Amino acid sequence: MALPSYSLRDPNGMYTFSSRPRPVEIRSKYREPAPEQTQRQYGNIMYDRRVVRGNTFAQHPIPRTHQSDPAKQQAFKRRSIARRQARVHLRTKSPEALQGRQHVDVQTELYLEELSNVIEATDIESQTDEFLDKPATPLFIPAKSGVDAGTQIEEGELFDFDLEVQPVLEVLVGKTIEQSLLEVMEEEELACLRTQQRIFQELRNNELAEVQRLQEQERRRREEKELRVAQQKEALKKERETAEKIAAQAFSQQYLAGLLPSVFTSLRNHGYFYDPVEKDIEVNFLPWLMAEVNDQLKKRFVARELLDTIIYEVSQKRLEEFNHLETRQDSSDP
Repeated sequence: MALPSYSLRDPNGMYTFSSRPRPVEIRSKYREPAPEQTQRQYGNIMYDRRVVRGNTFAQHPIPRTHQSDPAKQQAFKRRSIARRQARVHLRTKSPEALQGRQHVDVQTELYLEELSNVIEATDIESQTDEFLDKPATPLFIPAKSGVDAGTQIEEGELFDFDLEVQPVLEVLVGKTIEQSLLEVMEEEELACLRTQQRIFQELRNNELAEVQRLQEQERRRREEKELRVAQQKEALKKERETAEKIAAQAFSQQYLAGLLPSVFTSLRNHGYFYDPVEKDIEVNFLPWLMAEVNDQLKKRFVARELLDTIIYEVSQKRLEEFNHLETRQDSSDP
């Protein structure tokens, strides 16, 4: 009896196999009859399902049973078709041709070959004997059978027009009168409907006018209410601001009552309160006077410099003349 074996596939895709140990089967000797047919495991690995063949990256797990589920197969086929369609949609395609142009297939192989859609054909003729036209097929006329017989029908025996036409006329006249009555009743009903519609339209117009009047009245009341509320809020705001100003004024007066004398004293001590005449003399007159004095002193200094320069030049000329005279006298003496 063969012990069971287990084959599993991990979620990571690794295939594992485990089998319990079993004793070695006793084989029969040469030309000895087999004791009994027992189920045994073949040792040829070419037929062993545990051996993985081909690419191991895209292998599917081996089912434990040989029977396949049709529902699973249909689902697998649908998934494969969906994947194939998704690949076709995701595949990059050439952009559409511009207006007035078209795409042309171009060979990209290393060796080019001539492609042509013209099929080579040859004409072959043969002569046959002429055949005569087939004659027209005659009409088929069945053979006559039976015995001919005749009878005489007098006028008025089969159909009496005056008698037979009465029910037809009654039906026509009745249908005409009935249709006329229906049309008259329909016209009266349409006239009543138009009257009712006109009355309803007048009532509706009156109601719409009343609704518009009420809406306008409500709008005016709402606007007046909002205006009154805004005016009241503005009055309360002004009253509150006035109260705050009065309180601030009273507080400032109370706070500044003893502050003003001390401030004035400090400002007077620091020279902020001054005599305007004295301030005018210090600020305007004294600077102007000093500027004028400086100008006068500069003018006097320049005049003295100029006078000193003139005196120096005159003295130098006189000295040169005296030296020249002395030189001439010395040269004239023997």
